[in-house]
Amino acid sequence: MNERRQLALMLGPYTVGLVVLVLLPAAVTLGFAFTEYDLIRRPQWTGTDNLEMLAGDRVFRIALTNSLVFAAIAVPGRLLVALGLALALHRRSPLVGTARTTAALPTAVPEIAYGLLWLWLLNPLYGPVNQLLRVGGENGLTALGRTPPQWLTDPVDARAAIILMSLFTVGESFIVLLAARQALPAEVYELAALEDATNWDVFRRITVPLLAPILGLLALRDTVASLHVSFVPALVVTEGGPPPYATTYLSLFVYRNAFEYLRYGYAAAATLVLLALTAVAVVLQWRLIRRAQRVYGR
Repeated sequence: MNERRQLALMLGPYTVGLVVLVLLPAAVTLGFAFTEYDLIRRPQWTGTDNLEMLAGDRVFRIALTNSLVFAAIAVPGRLLVALGLALALHRRSPLVGTARTTAALPTAVPEIAYGLLWLWLLNPLYGPVNQLLRVGGENGLTALGRTPPQWLTDPVDARAAIILMSLFTVGESFIVLLAARQALPAEVYELAALEDATNWDVFRRITVPLLAPILGLLALRDTVASLHVSFVPALVVTEGGPPPYATTYLSLFVYRNAFEYLRYGYAAAATLVLLALTAVAVVLQWRLIRRAQRVYGR
């Protein structure tokens, strides 16, 4: 058996899965986006009516804004957390194995269970987070004399809660960056030590440039994922609120229109916008990565 046939056999299952689980559903969704379909009657062609309705839908605009704000804050935040953990835990020590497991563990927890856990943690009355914030304060206030965040009832605090939840599920990025950091040549850091370089100079001039390709790929991945990972927390913890639609993201908007309101064609049109938005974000980030590579390569 020649090498080309071996590669074809190895790629065969992946190709079948890609076509059946990704390309075909995407094509079907694209078709439904231009129809009126309620999952009961036969779809009826309506052209661009769904897209025109989306343009005038106030809830859709709120969901779009929420998703963009979430991605703009959560993606850099998740990368910084993952990078910080990787740099802090790359050296061997007696407890580093336990620390690495702890850092990666939240990502392995099922999303529903993770959401229910945070629903308890963020309870404004008896949740551990607010109880911890009240330490040192009086009359139920924080040590700074302020009321603890109302994670489930205040719109700004609820959005912050969803972002906070996302910062702990960085296990995959942490593992990738940890492996990449351990693969960096030790000679470079030894040379920097001989030159009396500060930790900041080493981080800025050596670690970040060498990890830049990995960071770029993780940024692209997290940008795509950020438009979807907010679904379960928003559904389980905040239920898309507090009113008016403070934590209704595009993914939750699509779900509710498709399976609660039975407006499947309308939800498919929103999914089309979501895919287009993801593609634009990926292209822009890819250009920024290529520009950064050219700068560092000089």
